[in-house]
Amino acid sequence: MPRVYLLSPQRYPPEVIAVAFAKASRSPQPLDVTAEELSEPESARFHEKWVIGYGHASVAEHAVLHLAIEGASRLAIEVLESNRLASYTEKSSRYQPFGPEDFVTPPELKAQPALQARYRETMQTLYGAYQRCLTKAREHIARQFPKADDEPEARWDARHRSKYADVCRFLLPAAAQATVGMTINARALAHALRKMLSHPLAEVREIGLAIQQVAEAETPTLVRYVTPVQGWQALAEAMQRRTAAFRGGGTYADEWCHLVSWEPKGEVRVLAALLYQYGDRPYVEYFNYVRGLAAEARRALAAEALAVLDRRDMPPRALEYASFTFDLTMDQGAYYEFKRHRMMTQTPQPLTTRLGYAVPRLISEIGLEADYHRAMQEAAATFEALAAWNADVAAYVVPNAFNRRVLASFNLREAFHFLRLRTAPNAHFSMRRVAWRIAEEISAVTPTLAAFLDLPPGETWQTVEKQYFSATAWQ
Repeated sequence: MPRVYLLSPQRYPPEVIAVAFAKASRSPQPLDVTAEELSEPESARFHEKWVIGYGHASVAEHAVLHLAIEGASRLAIEVLESNRLASYTEKSSRYQPFGPEDFVTPPELKAQPALQARYRETMQTLYGAYQRCLTKAREHIARQFPKADDEPEARWDARHRSKYADVCRFLLPAAAQATVGMTINARALAHALRKMLSHPLAEVREIGLAIQQVAEAETPTLVRYVTPVQGWQALAEAMQRRTAAFRGGGTYADEWCHLVSWEPKGEVRVLAALLYQYGDRPYVEYFNYVRGLAAEARRALAAEALAVLDRRDMPPRALEYASFTFDLTMDQGAYYEFKRHRMMTQTPQPLTTRLGYAVPRLISEIGLEADYHRAMQEAAATFEALAAWNADVAAYVVPNAFNRRVLASFNLREAFHFLRLRTAPNAHFSMRRVAWRIAEEISAVTPTLAAFLDLPPGETWQTVEKQYFSATAWQ
């Protein structure tokens, strides 16, 4: 019987655990014996020599930290959460209300008093409209879903809050304060810190320095020598010069979901890989076999592999041999959820007010559409005023309602996970609209395998758009 036990972080510092695991490759001793023999100075010397000196960075993956970040803007948190190899839990705009001062003022504005005053006025406009929306939308939902006589107010609100907060959050700007808990290993954290310390926004750099200082208390060696990457800023400037010739005339596109590329023989590749995993012949033989099957025979083969799985089961890795690339336009609120799918490769464009904005139907039903449009128009005007001075800082003022483009590439296995999660009835309607459209596109080019997505019946992206957005949704 194998021996299984825990090297508890309550007993051993993270760097000691990392060294104990690293020594498993050369030492015959049990890992707990090795850990007991190690001191923190010895562990630091090991990391100085092998991780820092010789570049054996995988050792740092065994040193895990749990970091809490509070009071950062959602714009800054977006940078932090762009790191794939970490876990995050964040304050939800669907379940927690925001107060009138729950926003960040960019440090850069301290030297621009006129722009700072205008920025604050726009924040007050957006948060004022948000508070009015919360009050009216909650009253509207209470009439639709009245509280039982013996039901506590707090319980009713917990059950129905997302029904009105889902709409009001369209008014929240990227400056809205966030709280996030992050679990990350020291190797991934070093990469995250390089990105943050190299970022054009002062807030992001300040958070990066604060995280580095806090992390050094637990992993004094592994993140000490992280410095900005000068080449990343040079890359950004070079690409901005190249793309400058294409600017002007960028608007919301009717084709907001464009399947740019996919594997034409994706289904054959996937089914051949399934056979390959359990067979003993070269891949090309299985590929040619599947390619020669009639459509019905392919469906039968796919059913043998996928019909036995339910919605909670991840499909086999063979589905990763079919991939897709989408050019998507979605509101920033939807993108903020979309970006959590870090198994994708995502390339978002900068956040602006130049692609129009979404108008939830409930805004019109509660009589706040004029108020909503005024807030959006003021935000757009302030964005342009800020962008003329600093385009990066201007993004703080952009509300969740405004559209954003993102290029996303992912395989069919990730598509199964994403679509099952984001078409569920409890998913936000902005995200459901995007997910259903992606499902439609994937089903068109991969019908045999997509037939086993097992998505909820009775909804399409068109029905979501009609039910939850007004006719003037894409300004």
